[in-house]
Amino acid sequence: MTFDEFHATLTHNAPPAGLHKLVEALWYDANNQWDRAHDIAQDVHTDEGSWVHAYLHRKEGDQGNALYWYRLAHRPASQKSLKEEWREIVTALLR
Repeated sequence: MTFDEFHATLTHNAPPAGLHKLVEALWYDANNQWDRAHDIAQDVHTDEGSWVHAYLHRKEGDQGNALYWYRLAHRPASQKSLKEEWREIVTALLR
């Protein structure tokens, strides 16, 4: 699935079947379901899971918690807009 194909699903009532759990989390985030996105991300114990977790806490406004998760993800804290980082993460996870 390409980014554009994924992005087109954001108007659907549910995420497409078969998505990677972290992509599913970002689908929920884009559909104003932060808590559901967070629940998914916190259960994925990988660098990518930590990156999504960091992004979600950054979006929440909890910078200290976000910095913790960026460190676990082995990534510098993002200086991009939230929209740009969301796209970057989705694109990376769809590869």
